[in-house]
Amino acid sequence: MVPMYERKDTWYRQAKKEGYRSRAAYKLEQIAGREKAIRPGDRVIDAGAAPGGWSQVLLDIVGKRGKVAAVDLLPMGPLPGENFRVWQRDLADPALPPELLAFLGGKADAVVSDAAPNTTGSSFTDQARSADLVRTVFSLAQDTLRPGGTFLAKIFGGPEADAVFRELRPFFAELRRVRPEATRKESFELYFLGKGYRAR
Repeated sequence: MVPMYERKDTWYRQAKKEGYRSRAAYKLEQIAGREKAIRPGDRVIDAGAAPGGWSQVLLDIVGKRGKVAAVDLLPMGPLPGENFRVWQRDLADPALPPELLAFLGGKADAVVSDAAPNTTGSSFTDQARSADLVRTVFSLAQDTLRPGGTFLAKIFGGPEADAVFRELRPFFAELRRVRPEATRKESFELYFLGKGYRAR
């Protein structure tokens, strides 16, 4: 059952109309358009990809010369094209990085994530879980992201997010907090955008 607020949400209705699998597609469109975070021909890992809205946008941006590797524990339907593949796996699976790199043909130009933990209603618990999830995504990025590459991940704002920001800051030439227009006003989610990855 879709919550009533989603039925009335402009971005939700637009996603249905345009064939996107989730309203979150517009968040990535807005970030990628404004920040030039993803470019044609890029090789991208979509971490926590289900139901696939971000993968749809990524495929539109990278085109046939690029590749998108999607990973999620939840099942996710395929998308057209030989330059796309889905792994139904845990992001922390140590066997995952070499498989992703083999498909991409080398290190990724970007690792992106719109993943969120199962929420409990406790802001303290939810923020902690979100922070740990971003740490997991970044751990995957450390094994798969090329030097100079881009990292983009959703996180729930709060003290835990501030701690993760400080942890990630030394790894990028530039790290900022961004909040796209398609984010619900009542949401406390934001995104960390890191450019110029410094492999260590």
